[in-house]
Amino acid sequence: MASTVWKGYLTFGLISVPIRLFAAARTKRVSFHQLHRVCSTRIREQLFCPTCERTVERSEIVRGYEIDKDRWVVVEDQDIKKIAPPSTTTMEIQEFVKLEEIDPLYFDASYYAIPVDPGRKAYQLLVDTMEKSGYAAIAKAGMHQREYVVVIRPRENGLTLHTIYYPNEVRAVPEYGQQHVNVAPREIQLAEQLVKSLAGHFDPKRYSDEYQQRLIALIEAKGEGRKVTATPHRRLAPVVDLMQALQKSLASADKKTERKPASKAPVARRARKTAHG
Repeated sequence: MASTVWKGYLTFGLISVPIRLFAAARTKRVSFHQLHRVCSTRIREQLFCPTCERTVERSEIVRGYEIDKDRWVVVEDQDIKKIAPPSTTTMEIQEFVKLEEIDPLYFDASYYAIPVDPGRKAYQLLVDTMEKSGYAAIAKAGMHQREYVVVIRPRENGLTLHTIYYPNEVRAVPEYGQQHVNVAPREIQLAEQLVKSLAGHFDPKRYSDEYQQRLIALIEAKGEGRKVTATPHRRLAPVVDLMQALQKSLASADKKTERKPASKAPVARRARKTAHG
């Protein structure tokens, strides 16, 4: 069963809803360990103290913050608990906003908010109200030793929560958006046609991580002593004639559309054992 990452109350005015948060998504990838090339033994990392000149155990480790050169402040678990904000146990809705007003650039991690039995009716009230009004809620949640701003939105008869970055965490790149190039109306028209020829409805099941699939295939091949085939890559060059490139792209898209069979449910590929680290 999935583990709870936060538990407490979601409050809305004088209404409080006991909830638990569960991670809604997590990255899946092939993991590797470090081996000694000579004997293929897994390398063990040790914690070494250069002052005491010995290896130390995990139980001897404490948190420290350097306030000056070689001057440290030790911070204990009880110190952190003392200064924990109210949002570590109570997630108070501060305002409601339209979801489309939030730039996706700010979104970080996603969680499912599940109600505890006594709060199911109040939870459903919030879900129904938010679905009808079209608003998402903004609140704060204290977890993982920091306080997050969170966006709460209705989804499939439940509440999904997204942590978002603070403005000072969103990087600014001076060159971004500074290009000033005139584009001909005809070029825009052809580009729009190309977009429409590739348009469709978003279905996440149609996409897969080919890099991870190739890594698994590589591991299987090497484990069985088979030869590994290199992946071919196209060589690209900057477009010189934009109109010609657009016209060729449209012609290619039209041919793909003509050859495309009637839509069917995607066939699931054979499940393969993932290499774990």
